[in-house]
Amino acid sequence: MFLILSCVGSFKAQRKTFFSKSEFGLNVGQMYYIGDLNQFKPFYQSNWSGGIMYRYNLQPRFTLRFNYLYGKVEAYDKESSNSLFVNRNLEFRSVIHEVAGGLEFHYIPFTFGKGNKNAGTVYLLAQLGGFYMNPKAMYKDSLVALQPMSTEGQGTSVATRKPYSHYQLCVPLGMGVKFAIGNKLTVNFDLVIRKTFTDYLDDVGSGTYANSKVIDKEVSQMAADLSNRSLDGSKYGVRGNPATKDWYVYSGMTIALRLGREKICFY
Repeated sequence: MFLILSCVGSFKAQRKTFFSKSEFGLNVGQMYYIGDLNQFKPFYQSNWSGGIMYRYNLQPRFTLRFNYLYGKVEAYDKESSNSLFVNRNLEFRSVIHEVAGGLEFHYIPFTFGKGNKNAGTVYLLAQLGGFYMNPKAMYKDSLVALQPMSTEGQGTSVATRKPYSHYQLCVPLGMGVKFAIGNKLTVNFDLVIRKTFTDYLDDVGSGTYANSKVIDKEVSQMAADLSNRSLDGSKYGVRGNPATKDWYVYSGMTIALRLGREKICFY
């Protein structure tokens, strides 16, 4: 058979390689938070965010995607239209460092190539990740980390809960649109929500206020002041909703470079 093919001529084909299936990209966008201090407003107090991404194109329908994302979330009761929240007078801001990996599913099979009819697609994204948070608030013109303050009595004699961790799990879920520009570049836009398993991204988890006298005695006066910042000094108002967890959302653009091309083989 080899001799017959040699006599007839040679055949050319393209073989995909690890690098031809790989992309490296940079992303930039906006990040915001949903929780006790912002229950409904999309893009409230959103901040610029960015990161890096690696994709491995398994086949036209499925792509592995891994990313690192840096951002910031924040919210302020004083800006609320609800008088009860204004009186509660809580606030927070926190940096976010996230690492996640998962799968892109393409509605339309996606391939590279100039003029290729499959060089654009809409996709779903599902990932599993972890992130670092460190909620802080202003206290007498200084920015104070809230986790060591035990603002809801964590770790004191009046609570069974331990201090929450700075490191948490998240499940990024979202959708987007992606286009190939020739054989080397892709551009995509997506909106991805992050389900978390903590109620303390904003340092607000409990439904009621802890005993500020105990916090003052066992932690500090500053911690007691931060535990209850209500304008009327009430000890009986609702501090948060313990039945729900916090979320954060990222929406942005990614530009990615394909790391190689298919090898040309002759048969």
